[in-house]
Amino acid sequence: MLTREAVQSDLPHLVTAPPGPKARAVIARDHAVLSPSLTRAYPLVVARGEGAIIEDADGNRFLDFNAGIAVAATGHCHPQVVRAIQEQAGHLIHMAGTDFYYESMPALAERLAASAPGGVPRRVFFGNSGAEAVEGAMKLARYHTGRDKFIAFLGAFHGRTMGSLSLTASKTVQRRKFSPLIPGVTHVPYPDVYRSGQSPEEATEACLAHIERLFETILPPEEVAAIFVEPVQGEGGYLVAPPGFLTALQALARKHGILIVADEVQCGMGRTGRMWASSHFEGFAPDILTSAKGIASGMPLSAIIARADVMQWTPGAHGSTFGGNPVAIAAALATLDLLESGLIANAEAIGRHILARLAEWPLRFPNAGDVRGLGLMIGIEFVRDQTSRERAPEIRDQVERLAFERGVLVLGAGKNTIRLCPPLIVTRRQADFAIDTLEECLKLAQRG
Repeated sequence: MLTREAVQSDLPHLVTAPPGPKARAVIARDHAVLSPSLTRAYPLVVARGEGAIIEDADGNRFLDFNAGIAVAATGHCHPQVVRAIQEQAGHLIHMAGTDFYYESMPALAERLAASAPGGVPRRVFFGNSGAEAVEGAMKLARYHTGRDKFIAFLGAFHGRTMGSLSLTASKTVQRRKFSPLIPGVTHVPYPDVYRSGQSPEEATEACLAHIERLFETILPPEEVAAIFVEPVQGEGGYLVAPPGFLTALQALARKHGILIVADEVQCGMGRTGRMWASSHFEGFAPDILTSAKGIASGMPLSAIIARADVMQWTPGAHGSTFGGNPVAIAAALATLDLLESGLIANAEAIGRHILARLAEWPLRFPNAGDVRGLGLMIGIEFVRDQTSRERAPEIRDQVERLAFERGVLVLGAGKNTIRLCPPLIVTRRQADFAIDTLEECLKLAQRG
């Protein structure tokens, strides 16, 4: 049994080697009936969560540096979010915002529209998931421009539905056996300063020159509806766009009448230390912005936030039965209150502290490559050695597993990167514990 001190602790506490007997029983049942397409990096069976702590079926307590893959922005079961959900569920759970009106829908839309970069009038459409938001953005871009083609980036992840999957270029397993996908999508390299060995300016110039060559040879720019870009690539390895890249990409797009869609499903909602990652890049104001994950602290909700002159489709052109569900909207409004009352600032401060601690890793550990990030969206790339920079996914995977066995939950991103995306309520004490643990795990992995 857990002691009172352990239950109240904000740090991990393991009572048995995970997975314990109860967890193993659940895993056996899961494997018998659930889709084998699901991916589980390690055998964690979650029973409850509070703040940045997750408790498994056997009473083990873990420090969650995943936040449900960047979803639990305000931590697990934040009292204000729970209260908002409970109160709304007692009044109205569903009536379909596609066909009827709720006061809470314009209330949330007004706040999201006002927060978007650019200072221009915007309209909002609510859905249920990031993939649905991306699908809707594809439709809106085609509707507005009358064009049918798209540009996306290698390494991008935009979702697994057929349209969003057509934009995704993260792992072949996500696309294998699902062809034909939506035609007319061209993928171009995302500027990776570490991998290319180029300066930010050189990496930006190389990417834009590649797109220009496509426009001159095989891709008529007047047929391109939109360019989809993540200001910080998520599944691609937590790659931060180089300074100047997004504004230069925007200028190129506007030259040809092409819309820019910023996919902020993972990097938005305060994760980078600002409400939107796009705001880190001076002069960048996407025409369409997609949001989900952290928007409602775990409730299913997404949003397309577009320039008002772009979101001008007619009634019936697009809809969603559960999009803007009253309970999810209530959770989102409570989430926004918390983000604006200090959690965004905490993400910036704790993220800066973590990055400062990690900055010395490449100098101390031969298998620690690039360390990068904004706010609490931080990536650590693992390599075989500093000279070749050859990717070392097996070291990444070993660090991930060793951390789980020591009570810290992290996940991979890209081929050889560990992502750190804890809840925005994470404390400096918790951050230091996580980094100390990961350092211990890396030392063990290197010896192995």
